[in-house]
Amino acid sequence: MKKVEIFTDGSSRGNPGPGGYGTIVRYGVHTRELAQGFRHTTNNRMEILAAIAGLEILKEPCHVTIYSDSRYLVDTQSKGWVASWEKRGWRKADKSAVKNVDLWKRLTRAAAGHEIIWCWVKGHDGHDMNERCDELATEAADGKRGARIEDEGFDG
Repeated sequence: MKKVEIFTDGSSRGNPGPGGYGTIVRYGVHTRELAQGFRHTTNNRMEILAAIAGLEILKEPCHVTIYSDSRYLVDTQSKGWVASWEKRGWRKADKSAVKNVDLWKRLTRAAAGHEIIWCWVKGHDGHDMNERCDELATEAADGKRGARIEDEGFDG
């Protein structure tokens, strides 16, 4: 299996508000940057979409290390919360509804077949790839990377 690194970040101007994600996918000497802006969304949705975007461009099963400054994203994946939520009908342990179910399902599909290690990195702490992803995400949120689109699954 190929070894791939995916670096991610999400941003929203207001929460909710205009948002965007930035993703960098690196395989050997090859690097690809991805970014998309949305008219109205949340930061958490953008964090999840950043990981989805990176995984969805992979054409075959890979060993993937995903770096994110979002504890929400990393903990949900590395601690197995999604599987527990799904077993409980998309409810948390306290019986409250899970947010962003559409994206958790999409992320699960995108991750299928890959061996993934989830790594948390401290945001705004000089990590070059995280800083670049932040730049991509904020430019997308501000509409500087093309048209912002609707976040179809956002219900807020």
